[in-house]
Amino acid sequence: MKRLPAASVSPSFKTHDYPRLLAVANQKGGVGKTTTAINLATALSAVGKKVLIVDLDPQGNASTGLGIRRSVIKTSSYDVLFGDASVEEAAVKTKVPRLFVVPSSIHLSGAEIELVTAHNREYRLKEALFRPLPYDYVILDCPPSLNLLTLNALVAVDSVIVPLQCEFYALEGLSHLTKTVERVRKQFNPRLNIQGVVLTMYDQRNNLTAMVERDVRAFFGDKVYKTVIPRNVRLSEAPSYGLPAIVYDMKCAGAQAYIHLASEVIKRERKIKKQLLAA
Repeated sequence: MKRLPAASVSPSFKTHDYPRLLAVANQKGGVGKTTTAINLATALSAVGKKVLIVDLDPQGNASTGLGIRRSVIKTSSYDVLFGDASVEEAAVKTKVPRLFVVPSSIHLSGAEIELVTAHNREYRLKEALFRPLPYDYVILDCPPSLNLLTLNALVAVDSVIVPLQCEFYALEGLSHLTKTVERVRKQFNPRLNIQGVVLTMYDQRNNLTAMVERDVRAFFGDKVYKTVIPRNVRLSEAPSYGLPAIVYDMKCAGAQAYIHLASEVIKRERKIKKQLLAA
């Protein structure tokens, strides 16, 4: 199989030709990871940003949640990962203006085994993504595990956004993820950081929710976004229609929360840019 040329090294902060690379990651399933990736990307595109989602989860929920049927997928993130296609060749339009997706493939289920013996296995996605691309943001929707697919994402991206469900066991999983991010920063990607933690499935009537929020904000401080994502029926319904919640029902509480989250993400990105340019 052919290999795409390795990516060139970028300046300290990328020029306008280089997108910002963000991973939405949490090794725990069912925390709203894909919902966050889809709706954050939609909200960013709604304010004029050109956005690409790379679906790295073999389940392909980000792809189907954006109306991409598996039967029509010809080129996928699997092909990008193994150098058989470029990002531009794999990206397809969605129903949302300025929002594109590199869809998932069932072949990703075996990618973990294939990557074990692959050359340069941790840098496959970096080679594909760390170069000029016609997007403002590239958002990687990671699988719910800390495997080689997630490792590839963490090596490639600038920052990580961590959705955290407001429950006790989520805190334990978050500690594992932060340790993984620190190891990846030291060994593979010195620019990697956690851009923020977003509290999902937030129920203000629940005492446990309040306790989890208090503990997370006490530990992570300003890293935790002010915006919280509430439990919302519309957020759950939207994927069955192949639409982001922001398109399905923009006025619902969940959609409005993601619009506010996008505003926070943009502000943090501007702050990061200023810091890097000043360095």
